[in-house]
Amino acid sequence: MTELTIQSLGQHGDGIAEHGGARVFVPFALPGERVEVALEGERGTLLEVLAPSPERAAPICAYFGSCGGCALQHLSRASYAAFKRGLVANALEHAGVAAEVAELVDATGTGRRRATLHVRKAGAGYMRARSHDVLDIAVCPILVPSLHKAAPRIARALQLLAGDSDASFTLTDTGLDLSVKSERKLKPVQLAEFARAHKLARLTFNGDPVFMARPPAVKMGRALVEIPPGSFLQATEAAEATLARLVVEGVGKAKAVADLFSGVGPFALRLAEQSRVHAADSDRPGIAALQKAVNHTQGLKPVDAKVRDLFRDPLAPIELDPFDAVVFDPPRAGAEAQAREIARSKVKTVVAVSCEPKTFARDAAILIAGGYRLESVVPVDQFAFSTHVEVVGVFRR
Repeated sequence: MTELTIQSLGQHGDGIAEHGGARVFVPFALPGERVEVALEGERGTLLEVLAPSPERAAPICAYFGSCGGCALQHLSRASYAAFKRGLVANALEHAGVAAEVAELVDATGTGRRRATLHVRKAGAGYMRARSHDVLDIAVCPILVPSLHKAAPRIARALQLLAGDSDASFTLTDTGLDLSVKSERKLKPVQLAEFARAHKLARLTFNGDPVFMARPPAVKMGRALVEIPPGSFLQATEAAEATLARLVVEGVGKAKAVADLFSGVGPFALRLAEQSRVHAADSDRPGIAALQKAVNHTQGLKPVDAKVRDLFRDPLAPIELDPFDAVVFDPPRAGAEAQAREIARSKVKTVVAVSCEPKTFARDAAILIAGGYRLESVVPVDQFAFSTHVEVVGVFRR
């Protein structure tokens, strides 16, 4: 056992101390605290908090500390918001981008509408902290109320049918969508019985839809979008609405907008209420769902939705120049290739949305080098108690 004083909080939420001239990372410890730990290399397992920080808060979940799903339930609300804002500010500073970062916007809403639980003989839940073992859970308070007990219960029941498996839940406006991955060979009738018993809207097994009582769908602006299996959806309803609001505000009165990495259209469909939109994404089923929603929604401006791999084939300046504004919301890897093309274009306004501050900062530096000014940076929190944060940046030529 070793006594340490925590000096700072790392980007992954671990307390950082010095011992023997080296840094030690201690999960669940806070700056200023004196703690007793069991050392193993550069990692310390927290045994006791000898002198707690005034910023220490009571966790909302009994599994906190054992479950690997949350990292920051022990942090006060103000310090938590400052930590997440700091992730964005530090990433921008490291990339050489000077910008004022706004206060964190809380978009956790009523909880996450999406979750993946691991199903094993020992039970169903998330991985234990710093482990590949599954922690059996009965509830998950960071999920929306209708899921926080139902998801563990359904996942546990799945063990009898599918054995070791992964169960991905999505709560939609028309019901619960469940996607299961398992090595077992199961008959459609078995899966249909399971789906009916648990009142699922749809059940997908190893990528194949095997049961559908009704299409899982989500309201996006005026449109109702049927979500294809595996297509991306923001983790909370509040985050989707918040990000979309910031995008629409950033675009302003643009008459023609390109929505790149559009997915099923959470931005495109709202933008189309006032602007002509070209949407592009490599997700073929997602683009088809977007186009179907457009076809069934009245009062929208024209939307042109195309399948395109924007990593390998980004829109070139000659394709971008007709647009007044461009929006892009790529995966964690960012949009480096597309940002370089935008930097060469004449587009006046760019709104960048990102779930990874480091790649956002890299792409921002590319746009700034191409003649853009970073007008605003807003961090948005949808992953409660995690070290993940969304960013929305507005750039003007």
